[in-house]
Amino acid sequence: MPSSDLSFVSLILNASVIVQLVMALLVLASVLSWTIIFDRSRVLKKAQREAEEFENHFWSGGDLGELYRAVDRDRDSLRGAGAIFHAGFREFARLRENSGIEAMDLVEAARRAMRVALSREMDTLETHLSFLATVGSTSPYVGLFGTVWGIMNAFHALGNVKQATLNLVAPGIAEALIATAMGLFAAIPAVVAYNKYANSVQRLENRYDDFVEEFSNILQRQAHTRARKR
Repeated sequence: MPSSDLSFVSLILNASVIVQLVMALLVLASVLSWTIIFDRSRVLKKAQREAEEFENHFWSGGDLGELYRAVDRDRDSLRGAGAIFHAGFREFARLRENSGIEAMDLVEAARRAMRVALSREMDTLETHLSFLATVGSTSPYVGLFGTVWGIMNAFHALGNVKQATLNLVAPGIAEALIATAMGLFAAIPAVVAYNKYANSVQRLENRYDDFVEEFSNILQRQAHTRARKR
């Protein structure tokens, strides 16, 4: 006979094995989601701060060669706009020594190097975001599966008694509904975080794109100045 104790812990402990597995899976998904949420929050805030600091330094009017040498000393830890600038200027400086390269080819080579660096930065920023999207979209259905299974067991148990009462069916339905609640508990933060972080990543990508184009224009002016002096 089902237990009449409707406490949260008792309902979980007395649930069927399938429902308990569903609950355990949802708890694991929730723990992993929150771990990713805190990690991505830290990473994206740091990326936004570093982008602002680097751009302020870049547009301060200093010599680009000196800026390149400064960031090159920390090239192993470079991120964001700094890494994009380093890749572009390094390629530009390397090919600039070849007098046979046209100005536009020189700029395009630097732009391609910056695009590759930008792509790597976006891969880093988007790490694990797909997991949040997966948890947000599937957890309610996983919880619903546990609920349906629990309710099926509750009504199946009624077939073995002569008189159905609320005391008999309530524990089974209650434990089943816990699975739905846990599915929502896992899904809602994951969906909110995914939307927020996806927007932050998109804004950073736009910022990096703008920097690539602006820096390409600067390199183009330098390349044409060099071509006229030859």
